[in-house]
Amino acid sequence: MRKNRGRTGRKRRRKQFSNLPSNGVNQSHKLEYIQLRKWLKERGFDDRNLRPAQFSDTGRGLMTTKTFQAGELIISLPEKCLLTTGTVLSSYLGENIAKWKPPISPLIALCTFLIAEKYAGEQSVWKPYLDVLPKTYKCPVCLEQEVVRLLPEPLRRKAQEQRTVVQELYTSSKTFFSSLQSLFTENVETVFNYDALKWAWCTINTRTVYMKHSQRECFSREPDVFALAPYLDLLNHSPNVQVKAAFNEQTRCYEIRTDSHCRRHEELFISYGPHDNQKLLLEYGFVAINNPQSAVYVSADVLLKYLFSADKQRNMKLSILKDHNLLENLTFGRDGPSWRLLTALKLLCLGADEFTYWKKVLLGDIISARNEERSLNIAAKICFSLIEETQHILHQISQMKKDKVNLENQLALVEVLCLEDLTILQTSAEILYNLHTAIT
Repeated sequence: MRKNRGRTGRKRRRKQFSNLPSNGVNQSHKLEYIQLRKWLKERGFDDRNLRPAQFSDTGRGLMTTKTFQAGELIISLPEKCLLTTGTVLSSYLGENIAKWKPPISPLIALCTFLIAEKYAGEQSVWKPYLDVLPKTYKCPVCLEQEVVRLLPEPLRRKAQEQRTVVQELYTSSKTFFSSLQSLFTENVETVFNYDALKWAWCTINTRTVYMKHSQRECFSREPDVFALAPYLDLLNHSPNVQVKAAFNEQTRCYEIRTDSHCRRHEELFISYGPHDNQKLLLEYGFVAINNPQSAVYVSADVLLKYLFSADKQRNMKLSILKDHNLLENLTFGRDGPSWRLLTALKLLCLGADEFTYWKKVLLGDIISARNEERSLNIAAKICFSLIEETQHILHQISQMKKDKVNLENQLALVEVLCLEDLTILQTSAEILYNLHTAIT
């Protein structure tokens, strides 16, 4: 018998992992993870290099038990472990989906399966995976309206759009859900309620990997590109790492290779993409601290506040900016105002005697010292206005945390976003001051 395989050995290893310098506390001894790993092993996945752990800064994630070198394969999950529309069609739902007209979307098929399997409880083949899925999410669709109102633009608008999308998805799917009544003893309106669909939608939106499937006649023409990947989906995002991820047709596994070095007993990160914090909160329900991709957006409405109302070329300038897509994605970043924002401001600040040079502005040419100074002044005014607005929201959050204890977690999420925004704006204000000083 090999040493350290008994109860004493397990306790020793558990203690070893729970006192790691990375603040990762090993969770692999917990029943839900034991059952998940057993379930995955039956499907051909038996990884020994990653362990579920709880981290002080990122929450639940995967910790390494070995050092990973750049370019090394970090995880290879067999096709049998993946939950796709193929899984749904081969289940008890398949016949109903195949007969239903007009065809449902791949997304609704997956949502339906998740809701039905969660309802099945102990009878579900997928129970070990369902047991480790989050019970709740922090995507904007799950936030209370009073919290959504605290979000900055354009995230606030996109949050409302997300809520509308999910509500319309539920409404348009009710008839299909009703067709499944023969499969359930309980009323399907109880099983497939709005909260259940919202949970399933968030699960798919936040946890699936991209995996393209061939078009099936039983589905609508919407792209069938989702795959839920148990265990792999415990990997957290970092904006500072790069990975290569894809389904390998030869090995029939979904594989991820890291471009970064990761030491033993550290949290292993992957990248969900080059997203700023507004995008991360919208799509995944979290914010990345010190995210180099992050930016504070300046809406067209804010821009218009600082336009000269008496400017006779005002409408023409706005038309030029619109034609060149320069009224969107205007931002302040960690390196100051973006080229797009400064270019838009320089064009708007052109004097009547300078307007004929607008094409040169778009090419990045300096038109005059007066134009440079005006555009920097307005950029500074916008920046300070956004600083005041962000500080006001932070004050509101502070008050609400005292009065609305039940919203503490949601408010904390928005607070982190606002604090990151405030840091960016204060850095931008300093950069703008230095730029202005250099030209005066």
